[in-house]
Amino acid sequence: MAAALYGPSGFYCTNAPEQHFRTSGNAGPLFAASLVPLVVAIDESLGHPSRLDVVDVGAGDARLLTTLHQALPDELAVRTRLTAVEVRPRPTGLPLDVGWLNTAPQHITGLVLAHELLDNVPCDVAEFQSGGLHVVQVDSGTGAERAAGPPTQEQADWIDRWWPISDDGDRAEIGVQRDRAWAELVSHLDRGVAVAVDYGHTLTERSSGLYDAGTLTAYRDGRQVAPIPDGSCDITAHVAMDSCAEAGRTAGADTTVLRRQAAALRALGLDARRPPVDLARTDPQAYVQRLARASHAAELLDPTSLGSFWWLLQTTNCSLDPAILGA
Repeated sequence: MAAALYGPSGFYCTNAPEQHFRTSGNAGPLFAASLVPLVVAIDESLGHPSRLDVVDVGAGDARLLTTLHQALPDELAVRTRLTAVEVRPRPTGLPLDVGWLNTAPQHITGLVLAHELLDNVPCDVAEFQSGGLHVVQVDSGTGAERAAGPPTQEQADWIDRWWPISDDGDRAEIGVQRDRAWAELVSHLDRGVAVAVDYGHTLTERSSGLYDAGTLTAYRDGRQVAPIPDGSCDITAHVAMDSCAEAGRTAGADTTVLRRQAAALRALGLDARRPPVDLARTDPQAYVQRLARASHAAELLDPTSLGSFWWLLQTTNCSLDPAILGA
């Protein structure tokens, strides 16, 4: 999975991923605009520092960063330092005031955003067979699978704590590397907030049997395809958000909020109410614009689609009120 996504011929090093799948961030400007109250609240909680970092890890073409910056109040925008973190080269034409790094800055004061990042952090898959756990190996050319050796002790301990399985054929997608990646981002926060937005699940959901077959899949050209790790597709698996939350706390996070996207965005002020019909007669252009906005908001809030994403918010040395996300 690591080679297929991030190797020399990997998907993220040779493709423009935003052309292959739709996310909250690349679906339009409304998601970025919805983050403005959060950035404003972080700035206030930090005492309006002379420089406020906004770091987007897994930034793609940096569209989310630049759109968010344009929506900020002028006084805050001039104090905001934008940094995109990506494995591919800097896009041509990206504004010079947007930093471009391959790894996250070591010291951050402000906001770290990991939007659909953790689902692409490589994870091993374990399957319960004949009374024991076996790591699944995949042929990178055909996608054929076979049972390999047992997981490491660290992996086995993670499964026992976060995704216990005991029936033949049950699978667990081991979140050790994802926990480690999230903990590292949290540890880079001197003062501020880290937010992960992703496909995910919690122990209660995993224990229900809903995810016994796992979630590993892939996307290419907007279509779901078989997860063959040959570099031609985006390979992804849902994230154990509660495990990542615990890893963040261990890394020093003070406060944790775990919410569905629909609840988080509503708390930030987003609504999908349609404009009054009378507006169509008095100001047709405004009516069309507000109707389009309502449609986009409905997509972001849809509990069967983008609204079902999880938001994990954790603070470090920051007095941000958890109520900002409705907690």
